[in-house]
Amino acid sequence: MVDPSALATILQAAELSPADTVIEVGPGLGALTAALASAAGRVIAVEVDPSFAELLRRRFQGDQRVAVVEGDILRLPPAELLGQAGTRAPYKLVANLPYNVATATVRHFQGGMPPPSLLVVTVQREVARAMTAAPGAMSLLSVMVQLYGEVELVRELPPESFYPAPKVASGIVKIRSRIQPAVVPEAPAAFLALVQAGFTAPRKQLRNGLSRGLGTSPAEAEDWLARGGIDSHRRAETLTLQEWERLYRTRRP
Repeated sequence: MVDPSALATILQAAELSPADTVIEVGPGLGALTAALASAAGRVIAVEVDPSFAELLRRRFQGDQRVAVVEGDILRLPPAELLGQAGTRAPYKLVANLPYNVATATVRHFQGGMPPPSLLVVTVQREVARAMTAAPGAMSLLSVMVQLYGEVELVRELPPESFYPAPKVASGIVKIRSRIQPAVVPEAPAAFLALVQAGFTAPRKQLRNGLSRGLGTSPAEAEDWLARGGIDSHRRAETLTLQEWERLYRTRRP
């Protein structure tokens, strides 16, 4: 990231203090790492590329605020990362996420133990918009992210904010973790399995998506929706989390 105003926006959104521990994913050359170290007490920079990891070790040699961990973030549980750096929760995730693992990384941390108290991540613009979508434009990703956090699109960034410039625009997303999932706190995985089934055919009526995703007949899916008080002609993208919860709790016969 080469845009100073974008770095300032990330730092402001992250609400950092010297008492904070931050995990950063994909630090690259360390521009954001340096900015985070100036504001937080501890930065754990996780880099999968050995050459970049070595560069970061040299750059931050002697800086006790920065710990460089070489590895695949999706194979490193949050508790293990914190332990390697000699610290513990609470912590925040602040990162310009590699586009190819951005969604998986957010899910890894939201579902990890312990989860971060706050996530401020830069992702591809379309992903940022999907994460923060309102009913009417929801997706499975929208529901997954909003189930675990209060989400805000902080700012969109042009490709020129980075060097080399990517071919797509980006967005800074802020996710404040919930104490417990917004709905169905006792069984979030089962709830998301239902939502995933509902989005099997997102452009079709909900009864058809549920029928295909759950292996039932359209008539059975329509009856289930009726018992949940949901119009079977609606599309999955229009449902709120609370409506998905009502459908989940209605269950199938």
